[in-house]
Amino acid sequence: MDTLDQPIGINDQWEVTLTVSPDRVFQDNDVRLEVTLFNPSFSGSIPYRNFHYALHSPDPRLQAQLDQARNPNPNQPNVFSLTIPNLPEGPYEVSVTVTPTGSPPITPVFTSRTASDSFDVVPRRVQADVTLQRTGTVATDDQALWVAIRNRTSALDFTRYQRFINTLFCVDDPPQDVSQLLPAAPQGLHLPQKIEVALGIPQDEQHLSIYGPYAYTLLKLATQVFLTLECGVVIRNPGGGNRLFRIEDEFVRLNDFTVDLIDLQTRLARYLTPFDSQALPYLNRILQALLTIDPNRIDEVLPYCLGILQHRLTCPSLLELIWSYWHEEGMLAQTMNAIAFRFQNRRSGPHDPLGELELDPLRPLNNLIWGLIQDEHNRLTVSRRAYEYDHHYGLQLVGRAVPSLASADSRSKFIEAFHNLLYRTAVFYKEDSDTTVIADAFPLLNTLREVHLLLAEGAHNQFGDLPWTARAEMLSMQWLLARPEMREFLRGRYMVPYQEVWMGAVDSMKKLQGWTDTTITHFHELALTGERILLSVRYGDWVDINNTQEQAKNWARYWKPEVQRYIHGYQAVTGIDLAADIVDTRDAAQRYLQPSLLLQRRLSAQRTSRALPAARVAGVLTSGASGYAALPMPLRGQQLLRPGEDQ
Repeated sequence: MDTLDQPIGINDQWEVTLTVSPDRVFQDNDVRLEVTLFNPSFSGSIPYRNFHYALHSPDPRLQAQLDQARNPNPNQPNVFSLTIPNLPEGPYEVSVTVTPTGSPPITPVFTSRTASDSFDVVPRRVQADVTLQRTGTVATDDQALWVAIRNRTSALDFTRYQRFINTLFCVDDPPQDVSQLLPAAPQGLHLPQKIEVALGIPQDEQHLSIYGPYAYTLLKLATQVFLTLECGVVIRNPGGGNRLFRIEDEFVRLNDFTVDLIDLQTRLARYLTPFDSQALPYLNRILQALLTIDPNRIDEVLPYCLGILQHRLTCPSLLELIWSYWHEEGMLAQTMNAIAFRFQNRRSGPHDPLGELELDPLRPLNNLIWGLIQDEHNRLTVSRRAYEYDHHYGLQLVGRAVPSLASADSRSKFIEAFHNLLYRTAVFYKEDSDTTVIADAFPLLNTLREVHLLLAEGAHNQFGDLPWTARAEMLSMQWLLARPEMREFLRGRYMVPYQEVWMGAVDSMKKLQGWTDTTITHFHELALTGERILLSVRYGDWVDINNTQEQAKNWARYWKPEVQRYIHGYQAVTGIDLAADIVDTRDAAQRYLQPSLLLQRRLSAQRTSRALPAARVAGVLTSGASGYAALPMPLRGQQLLRPGEDQ
């Protein structure tokens, strides 16, 4: 142990120094306090162990820490360490009083010495990345209904329908189990192993490939079977390469990476059974209003004995007539009618663009078109479809084959309400994408309720059967147009990436006939996305007064791809941007015009632009003209001016 080699000198010769380091410190950081003794007449090492050190501060919070100061190194008893408490910014003073302990003895002349030092508490500087995120979502049970709608509308895809029909007609191919193409049959519907048996073809004739004049009848029946098996409120995943349900897609749409197929099926069942009736809440409200129904006989009984069609209550067909409307505006039915007209050796004009149509009898297309023409009296007329479009949505067709409608009931407010819904949804998307804003979905909720009520008003009379019949007929037309014989004549543009194989024939026909030059792709997307949007609005329980804006937010976020595609497709077809803000009354008037009128206007402009160069060459422009040919008067029926249409 170090000792004093000689007595300590006089009192004035001793000096004490206190050093605090660092002199600028953050809260919750440590500081080091070192006490130093010095005497010029003293030789040897200072015995710091022979002194007592008392630390002081005028701040009581700092004093509490000084009382607990620790000695980090036993060999340096004059060094202390402490943690700075939560102190305000600014300077703080610390002092130390050094007193000899008397062992070994120190001269009495040295009683005590005091020294002080100060340090500054400075604010902590933190470097961090700040990320703003969209407001959270609250899951609701009706989300499972939207998954079912997307699943069932995907099940009605033309590619699946074509495979189903080919399984029937292409019997030379290896036989396929129908369960590989379709999911398990709904409860109460027994699906045989072979589609031939389901259609009533005898066992010994199942490989007969020539069906005579009844081939089209067989096509019609198979289409009805396909729709029966694929429509309804259900979520199915057939597995294999024919995947209708991809859980990865639902992760993004639902903003939930923990959801799975079983969970969605459970949520759908919970949504369908609020009153143990296995029906949609919307349909439950309708059931309660049917006073003529025996409350004790709501199960599947003979509906003519105070019963109901139970399957329409528990498993309504997820079909929407707007699918047929947009395909009709896209010239699907008109293309097939023009082919049927020429098939009967009828000329449409002096220069018939279909003059070279020759379908050989060695392949089945001519036999199928024969059946199509023979069955004309059983098919829907354009007049019946036009009346029902008006009844459902207030949408009107324009054409020579369309009579002046004298509708008893028209949804005159539907176009305005539906386009307002799309606009409100687009506004919500802008606000929802801005992470500094909490998007308000109450205006969207109100427009959803309004469209829901308008759709419900049109769900009467032919609602249950005409959309089904129109879908079956147009699916059959698509299959006929996708035949190899048809592609040989209406070749189309091979490099255009059509979504479905029948589309090229429609675009080629429009080119030959001089119809609208807008591709069928946009009309097809309007049909698909419009059907999904309206199904989700029609069968949702939007009139419930307890609905919150969370349901509207979830609806908008889930159907965002469909809404944005519909808005884009509508602009591509009509030239009207439904997402744009209305700045004057003219914008509103354009937005709420009939789509058929907008299409006719674009067709007139298209034909005028083609006529201008020829007019200049012929010198028909007068010297006083402005350099442009006059806009021709719109011909009623230019939109649907087809040979062979129903009169």
